[in-house]
Amino acid sequence: MMVSQSLIPIAIISLVISFANAYDPSPLQDFCVAIDDLKAVFVNGKFCKDPKRVDAKDFFFSGLNVPGNTDNQVGSNVTTVNVDQIPGLNTMGISLVRIDYAPHGQNPPHTHPRGSEILVLVKGTLYVGFVSSNQDNNRLFAKVLHPGDVFVFPIGMIHFQINIGKIPAVAFAGLSSQNAGVITIANAVFGSNPPIYPELLARAFQLDVSVVKELQAKFGSI
Repeated sequence: MMVSQSLIPIAIISLVISFANAYDPSPLQDFCVAIDDLKAVFVNGKFCKDPKRVDAKDFFFSGLNVPGNTDNQVGSNVTTVNVDQIPGLNTMGISLVRIDYAPHGQNPPHTHPRGSEILVLVKGTLYVGFVSSNQDNNRLFAKVLHPGDVFVFPIGMIHFQINIGKIPAVAFAGLSSQNAGVITIANAVFGSNPPIYPELLARAFQLDVSVVKELQAKFGSI
Protein backbone atom coordinates (compact mmCIF):
# COMPACT_ATOMS: atom_id res chain seq x y z
CA MET A 1 0.00 0.00 0.00
CA MET A 2 1.33 3.40 -0.98
CA VAL A 3 1.52 6.03 1.77
CA SER A 4 0.95 9.63 0.82
CA GLN A 5 4.13 11.75 1.21
CA SER A 6 2.06 14.46 2.87
CA LEU A 7 1.06 12.08 5.68
CA ILE A 8 4.64 11.20 6.67
CA PRO A 9 5.48 14.55 8.40
CA ILE A 10 2.16 14.35 10.29
CA ALA A 11 2.99 10.84 11.47
CA ILE A 12 6.46 11.92 12.64
CA ILE A 13 5.05 14.93 14.49
CA SER A 14 2.45 12.72 16.18
CA LEU A 15 5.17 10.29 17.28
CA VAL A 16 7.32 13.10 18.70
CA ILE A 17 4.38 14.54 20.61
CA SER A 18 3.59 11.09 22.03
CA PHE A 19 7.15 10.70 23.33
CA ALA A 20 7.20 14.28 24.65
CA ASN A 21 4.08 13.63 26.71
CA ALA A 22 5.18 10.22 28.00
CA TYR A 23 7.08 11.01 31.19
CA ASP A 24 6.59 10.86 34.93
CA PRO A 25 6.06 14.09 36.87
CA SER A 26 9.14 15.32 38.71
CA PRO A 27 9.04 14.45 42.43
CA LEU A 28 8.14 17.38 44.66
CA GLN A 29 8.89 15.60 47.93
CA ASP A 30 11.34 12.96 49.12
CA PHE A 31 9.02 10.09 48.26
CA CYS A 32 5.39 9.35 47.33
CA VAL A 33 4.60 5.69 48.02
CA ALA A 34 1.77 4.20 45.93
CA ILE A 35 -1.38 3.38 47.87
CA ASP A 36 -4.66 1.68 46.95
CA ASP A 37 -6.61 3.24 49.82
CA LEU A 38 -8.03 6.42 48.29
CA LYS A 39 -9.18 7.58 51.72
CA ALA A 40 -5.56 8.49 52.46
CA VAL A 41 -4.54 10.33 49.29
CA PHE A 42 -1.27 12.30 49.32
CA VAL A 43 -0.40 13.94 46.02
CA ASN A 44 2.97 14.74 44.46
CA GLY A 45 3.04 18.40 45.43
CA LYS A 46 -0.04 20.30 46.60
CA PHE A 47 -3.76 20.20 45.86
CA CYS A 48 -4.98 23.17 43.82
CA LYS A 49 -7.14 25.90 45.35
CA ASP A 50 -10.40 26.80 43.65
CA PRO A 51 -9.37 29.56 41.17
CA LYS A 52 -12.36 31.64 42.22
CA ARG A 53 -10.96 31.82 45.76
CA VAL A 54 -7.43 32.84 44.70
CA ASP A 55 -6.28 36.37 45.58
CA ALA A 56 -3.07 38.45 45.66
CA LYS A 57 -1.88 37.14 49.04
CA ASP A 58 -1.50 33.67 47.50
CA PHE A 59 1.42 35.08 45.47
CA PHE A 60 3.00 37.27 48.16
CA PHE A 61 5.69 36.98 50.84
CA SER A 62 7.27 39.71 52.97
CA GLY A 63 10.45 39.56 55.02
CA LEU A 64 13.47 38.86 52.82
CA ASN A 65 14.86 42.23 53.89
CA VAL A 66 15.27 40.87 57.43
CA PRO A 67 18.67 39.29 58.22
CA GLY A 68 18.56 35.68 59.41
CA ASN A 69 20.01 34.63 62.77
CA THR A 70 23.52 33.27 62.16
CA ASP A 71 24.23 32.48 65.83
CA ASN A 72 24.51 28.73 65.32
CA GLN A 73 27.09 25.98 64.78
CA VAL A 74 27.72 26.77 61.10
CA GLY A 75 27.36 30.55 61.23
CA SER A 76 24.71 30.86 58.53
CA ASN A 77 20.96 31.07 58.10
CA VAL A 78 18.78 30.16 55.13
CA THR A 79 15.41 31.91 54.80
CA THR A 80 13.36 29.79 52.41
CA VAL A 81 10.54 31.06 50.22
CA ASN A 82 9.03 28.02 48.52
CA VAL A 83 5.52 26.70 47.98
CA ASP A 84 4.98 26.44 51.74
CA GLN A 85 5.41 30.21 52.07
CA ILE A 86 3.85 31.24 48.72
CA PRO A 87 1.06 28.83 47.73
CA GLY A 88 0.96 30.43 44.27
CA LEU A 89 4.30 28.77 43.47
CA ASN A 90 2.55 25.41 43.20
CA THR A 91 3.31 23.84 39.77
CA MET A 92 5.56 26.78 38.76
CA GLY A 93 8.88 25.03 39.36
CA ILE A 94 10.63 27.94 41.08
CA SER A 95 11.50 29.11 44.60
CA LEU A 96 13.85 31.51 46.36
CA VAL A 97 16.11 31.71 49.40
CA ARG A 98 18.05 34.38 51.28
CA ILE A 99 21.30 33.20 52.87
CA ASP A 100 23.04 35.16 55.64
CA TYR A 101 26.61 34.34 56.66
CA ALA A 102 28.47 35.49 59.76
CA PRO A 103 32.17 36.24 59.25
CA HIS A 104 33.73 32.83 58.49
CA GLY A 105 30.25 31.28 58.52
CA GLN A 106 29.42 28.60 56.00
CA ASN A 107 26.55 26.88 54.26
CA PRO A 108 28.04 23.38 54.64
CA PRO A 109 28.22 20.78 51.85
CA HIS A 110 24.70 19.84 50.80
CA THR A 111 22.59 18.95 47.79
CA HIS A 112 19.18 19.91 46.43
CA PRO A 113 17.67 16.68 45.09
CA ARG A 114 14.96 18.41 43.08
CA GLY A 115 16.44 21.65 41.75
CA SER A 116 19.36 23.53 40.27
CA GLU A 117 20.41 26.74 42.04
CA ILE A 118 21.58 30.14 40.80
CA LEU A 119 23.12 32.31 43.51
CA VAL A 120 23.89 36.04 43.45
CA LEU A 121 26.04 37.66 46.14
CA VAL A 122 24.90 41.12 47.25
CA LYS A 123 27.21 41.72 50.22
CA GLY A 124 30.57 40.35 51.43
CA THR A 125 32.96 37.81 49.95
CA LEU A 126 32.19 34.12 49.48
CA TYR A 127 34.17 31.09 48.40
CA VAL A 128 31.68 28.78 46.69
CA GLY A 129 31.81 25.58 44.70
CA PHE A 130 30.35 22.23 43.75
CA VAL A 131 31.76 18.76 43.12
CA SER A 132 30.79 16.81 40.02
CA SER A 133 29.71 13.16 40.05
CA ASN A 134 31.91 10.05 40.20
CA GLN A 135 31.41 9.74 36.44
CA ASP A 136 33.23 13.08 36.05
CA ASN A 137 35.96 12.13 38.56
CA ASN A 138 34.54 14.33 41.34
CA ARG A 139 35.99 17.55 39.97
CA LEU A 140 35.74 20.67 42.12
CA PHE A 141 34.37 23.81 40.43
CA ALA A 142 34.95 26.76 42.76
CA LYS A 143 35.19 30.57 42.67
CA VAL A 144 35.59 33.53 45.01
CA LEU A 145 32.51 35.75 44.68
CA HIS A 146 32.19 39.49 45.22
CA PRO A 147 28.98 41.57 45.28
CA GLY A 148 27.18 41.24 41.95
CA ASP A 149 28.80 37.91 41.08
CA VAL A 150 26.63 34.92 40.16
CA PHE A 151 27.33 31.18 40.44
CA VAL A 152 25.27 28.14 39.42
CA PHE A 153 25.01 24.82 41.26
CA PRO A 154 23.62 22.03 39.01
CA ILE A 155 20.81 19.86 40.35
CA GLY A 156 21.91 17.13 42.73
CA MET A 157 25.56 18.24 42.94
CA ILE A 158 27.17 18.58 46.38
CA HIS A 159 27.91 22.28 46.88
CA PHE A 160 28.87 24.79 49.57
CA GLN A 161 29.53 28.44 50.39
CA ILE A 162 31.79 29.99 53.03
CA ASN A 163 32.23 33.61 54.02
CA ILE A 164 35.96 34.32 53.72
CA GLY A 165 35.54 38.01 54.59
CA LYS A 166 35.58 39.89 57.88
CA ILE A 167 32.03 41.24 57.57
CA PRO A 168 28.65 39.49 57.28
CA ALA A 169 27.71 38.32 53.79
CA VAL A 170 24.30 38.11 52.12
CA ALA A 171 23.26 36.16 49.03
CA PHE A 172 19.99 35.37 47.28
CA ALA A 173 19.41 32.21 45.27
CA GLY A 174 16.74 30.95 42.91
CA LEU A 175 15.94 27.24 42.63
CA SER A 176 14.28 25.38 39.78
CA SER A 177 11.66 23.70 41.95
CA GLN A 178 8.75 24.78 44.10
CA ASN A 179 10.27 22.50 46.78
CA ALA A 180 13.91 21.76 45.92
CA GLY A 181 14.64 19.98 49.21
CA VAL A 182 18.00 19.96 50.96
CA ILE A 183 20.30 17.16 52.14
CA THR A 184 23.12 18.37 54.37
CA ILE A 185 25.79 15.72 53.87
CA ALA A 186 27.23 15.50 57.39
CA ASN A 187 23.80 15.52 59.03
CA ALA A 188 22.45 12.87 56.65
CA VAL A 189 25.43 10.53 56.96
CA PHE A 190 26.29 10.91 60.65
CA GLY A 191 22.93 12.06 61.99
CA SER A 192 20.51 9.65 60.33
CA ASN A 193 17.66 8.19 62.38
CA PRO A 194 18.25 5.40 63.17
CA PRO A 195 22.05 5.62 62.84
CA ILE A 196 23.90 3.89 60.02
CA TYR A 197 26.15 1.06 61.23
CA PRO A 198 29.35 2.73 62.52
CA GLU A 199 31.46 -0.07 61.03
CA LEU A 200 30.08 0.65 57.58
CA LEU A 201 30.84 4.37 57.83
CA ALA A 202 34.28 3.69 59.32
CA ARG A 203 35.23 1.65 56.28
CA ALA A 204 33.59 4.02 53.81
CA PHE A 205 35.35 7.10 55.21
CA GLN A 206 38.52 5.22 56.27
CA LEU A 207 38.07 6.32 59.88
CA ASP A 208 38.35 4.58 63.21
CA VAL A 209 34.99 3.32 64.50
CA SER A 210 35.40 5.45 67.64
CA VAL A 211 35.65 8.58 65.48
CA VAL A 212 32.48 7.63 63.62
CA LYS A 213 30.62 7.07 66.88
CA GLU A 214 31.79 10.46 68.12
CA LEU A 215 30.51 12.11 64.94
CA GLN A 216 27.21 10.27 65.20
CA ALA A 217 26.78 11.46 68.77
CA LYS A 218 27.51 15.03 67.69
CA PHE A 219 25.30 15.20 64.61
CA GLY A 220 22.59 13.03 66.10
CA SER A 221 21.98 15.69 68.73
CA ILE A 222 21.54 18.56 66.26
